[in-house]
Amino acid sequence: MATIDKKGMVHGTAGSVIYREYRGKNIIQGKAKAFKQTEKTIRSATEFGLSSSVAAVIRKAFEPAYFFKDGTAAYRSTQMVYRSILNNVSGEKGKRDLHDGDLSLLQGMDFNANSKLQEFLQMSHSVSKNADGLVSVTLGSLNTQTDIKRPRNLSGAYMKHRIRLMLVAFNFREEYYENLGFQDIDLEGYQTIDEQLITFNEIVPDDCLAMVSMSLMMYSTVSQTSESILLNSGEFSPCAIIGAFQSVKPSDYPLKEVERQPSNYLGREEKICEMFYKGNLLMLGLVSRFGKPDKLNPKMVKSKQVIPDIMPGKRVSFKKVERFGLL
Repeated sequence: MATIDKKGMVHGTAGSVIYREYRGKNIIQGKAKAFKQTEKTIRSATEFGLSSSVAAVIRKAFEPAYFFKDGTAAYRSTQMVYRSILNNVSGEKGKRDLHDGDLSLLQGMDFNANSKLQEFLQMSHSVSKNADGLVSVTLGSLNTQTDIKRPRNLSGAYMKHRIRLMLVAFNFREEYYENLGFQDIDLEGYQTIDEQLITFNEIVPDDCLAMVSMSLMMYSTVSQTSESILLNSGEFSPCAIIGAFQSVKPSDYPLKEVERQPSNYLGREEKICEMFYKGNLLMLGLVSRFGKPDKLNPKMVKSKQVIPDIMPGKRVSFKKVERFGLL
């Protein structure tokens, strides 16, 4: 029931309409309608959740490159990952991940929309990966006076410019990423450089997809101490993905919750980073929820005992149900 207070404001409900007060104004809105989710809508929601988790991992991995992201970076990166997965060449919703996606749609992903890389760094570039798994970046010529856009009131004649290239390998099915290194190009004041080829020394593992970022940093120098002070901020921190390569031999989809063992990555233990990725659990949750493992990607399910203790008809604890995203 709706009522009117002493100020003439209406509060409460009347039929399908809700009345409330906000900052001295009466707000009228309709009641939210409950609807039954179909398997199709649940799979779509799951895939969007997987995309959000993938995007969060990518942003975390490239933090040493972009420093400052803008407030909509999470939304933009999730949308780009989602489109990449939707435009895959095979697989159905709830049965695919970024290893199935079209990674060309991730190129140009800016981490800070306030200072898009292509607008602030007028430098041509191309990225390639050879048969041995080595990634190379070809950079065009650059005049720091005319080809770099700087924040207002900053003179490029008395600052240092740093162009950073960063290479990261991702294995979402084994839930880790590996920083394969970065290459910095430092330029003092106004100067011109010729076209050059830069090759990373680390080989991208066959089961990993790889991404390359390019970023621009600016430093001022304290003459008394010769220290460099980073000038990048939330308003100026150009960085974007400029290259992405699909995994040559992607790992199989996991049949249960992933438990990484350092012994599986001999010689790489210190470089392997846990990614806290939720996509595999989301897909496993779909298998348990709908009980259709035989219809899934054959790489994902080799037998109907996908999650033996979370199958239809078996009693399961609330914690396990919650952990596998079934609620």
